[in-house]
Parts: sequence; structure tokens; C-alpha cells
Amino acid sequence: MDRLSSEKILGVSVAVDGLSSCVDAVFQWALGSSSPKWLACANPHSLHTANADKEFCKSLNAADLVTPDGVGVVLASRFLGGEISERITGSDIFYEVSIRMNKKGGMRCFFLGSTEATLAEIRAKMKKEYPNIEVGTYSPPFKPNFSEDENLKMIAAINEFNADVLWVGMTAPKQEKWIYDNISQLDVKFVGAIGAVFDFFTGRVKRSGVTYQKLGLEWLPRLLQEPRRLWRRNLVSNPAFVFEVLAQKYRAKGG
Repeated sequence: MDRLSSEKILGVSVAVDGLSSCVDAVFQWALGSSSPKWLACANPHSLHTANADKEFCKSLNAADLVTPDGVGVVLASRFLGGEISERITGSDIFYEVSIRMNKKGGMRCFFLGSTEATLAEIRAKMKKEYPNIEVGTYSPPFKPNFSEDENLKMIAAINEFNADVLWVGMTAPKQEKWIYDNISQLDVKFVGAIGAVFDFFTGRVKRSGVTYQKLGLEWLPRLLQEPRRLWRRNLVSNPAFVFEVLAQKYRAKGG
């Protein structure tokens, strides 16, 4: 299985298929593919950013799967006459794939990103909840750009572990650009850019409750938890995304 069905939102191909089909595809890739496949998660903030950042847009469109990670993306699809019916988050993919990997046994995953303290918590929790998965980790330097030597060390650590799955948590658009630039050098079967999932998994950041998720308001408790980091995303990028979707609709009508 290669690419799933998709539709264009602000120039990015976003998956139409539901969670079950996406997880099926990712797990099949993790079992083995001719070349590494990778996933990105698109929310209104990232699509707005990609609309102005050609390199980011190019990276997203190079991904084998881009999921609609945000109710705003689902609503935009409906408004544009598309077929996306459900939100699929990085957490959804991570947990479902981990369950399958653990059930199969003998599989290996690697976590790239975050701090050594967070990675230690990830190793401990993975051992407890998914004991049949071998886990490796690497904390890259916290800086906008890596030196060639730093990058080579990251790639070497990943390849030495011989992982089936590589989870990357360096926030967007840095993580997607890094994967796009380096995937040809990675000895893995599947790579997932899952950002905040590292912190959700450890409990360092609390994911909003099911009620907020169903109402499309998952962003609100997170904004209250991390106002300094998320205010621009929610109060600037998201409204801009709405206007850009309106513009796409207008252009499609030949306006």
C-alpha cells in the first residue's frame, strides 16, 4: 500500500481516508517497505504556515501520508466540498501503531527529539505499557538548525539502532523539513512526525478531555496550559487559515 486518497487544502495533499485505513497503511509500512515512508499531521496552523513557506509545503507534499490533525481541517474540507470526515491526530496514530507493534512483538522504535528527562520517561512508560517493543532514544541539540556534525550523529544513532519506526518530536515545521532532508539516509521503514505527542505520552502536557475533542475545542485547554507557546497559533494562525480557505473557495469558483 502506498499513498492513500487525498485532497488539496491550501496546496497540501491531506488524507481523506479514516483512522483505521491510515493505521493499516502505517503498520504495513512499519513491517517493511522498499523505501522509508513517512507521515505528517496537518492542522490549521501548519497549513497556514506552509501556505507562506514553500520549503515546508514541499516537505508536507513529499510525505506519504498527511493526516487531518485538527477539526478546522475537517471543517475546511466540508466547506470546500471535500470528503474528509474525521480528525486524525498524531496521538491516534502513535497509540494505535504501538498497540499493533506490541502485539506482534520483536519490533523496534526510536524516539528523536525532546529532552533527556522526557526521553527517560518515554523509555520507562513504553517498557511498562508496550513491553514487547524495543525502544531507542536521542535528544538532539535545542537550536533552529543543526550543524553537519550534529546531524550526522543523529542519523548514526538512528541507523545503529535499526528501528522499524522512528518517531520525531521536534515541532513543526522543523521536524517535517528535517525528515524531508534526511529520510534517504535513514535505515528505518517508517517515520512519523508527531510533535507534541512526546509530552502527551509522558503526561508533561495534558491532552484535552474527550468532551473538548468532540466539540472541536481541544485547543482551548492547551492554550490555557501553554499560553506563551500557543497564543500565536490559536489567535493569529487559525483566523488566517479561515481567510485562506475562503480564498481557495473563491478561486475554485473562478473569482
